[in-house]
Amino acid sequence: MDRGAAGGRRVDLELMRTPPPKERADAARNRVKVLDAAAALFARHGVESVSMDAVAAAAGVGKGTLFRRFGDKAGLAAALLNQRERDLQDEILSGPPPLGPGKGDAPVPPSDRLHAFADAYLDYVLDHLSLVRMSETASPGARYRIGAYGFWHRHLVILLDQMGEAVADGEAVAHGLLAVLGAEHLTAMVGSVGRERARAAVHTLFNAAAC
Repeated sequence: MDRGAAGGRRVDLELMRTPPPKERADAARNRVKVLDAAAALFARHGVESVSMDAVAAAAGVGKGTLFRRFGDKAGLAAALLNQRERDLQDEILSGPPPLGPGKGDAPVPPSDRLHAFADAYLDYVLDHLSLVRMSETASPGARYRIGAYGFWHRHLVILLDQMGEAVADGEAVAHGLLAVLGAEHLTAMVGSVGRERARAAVHTLFNAAAC
């Protein structure tokens, strides 16, 4: 890929960042109250055991307000995850290497950035596994309707394309790599072989894709 095409794709990636919510001040205060209450309840009782009614009561808001704002518990989970996703996206776009591009004239090898993404994304998912799993499996195809999925996919496509002929179809391979990072899949892997072996297996697959 030539530099102009890569630059154009970086612009596209910046436009795909998860946007912060736009809301009135009172709505923002209510959102913070709800998310704080949900995070505390999920941490104390587990995601599956907490009802939307319990979240509304703990936050001191009406059930109607909660359902209108978040839809269901999967929507609440997605809202809780949005800030962490935005942080990770910012690190990818402008953070230090190898996850970010760094500064200066020395380019970061795309294979290094690929593995740095795998590590950072695993840190994010494994630290919030129940929430991510809920947000991705609430309905058929839910994971792929989440705006962040498009960002992760485009980032991997850019890195794979920078590897030139080593990767014949970066767009398809990127979907394959993201498949092994799905929360449902990681839940099964971690339950079977543990976190460290699951992480090592992911890196093995990422390395094979870059060869």
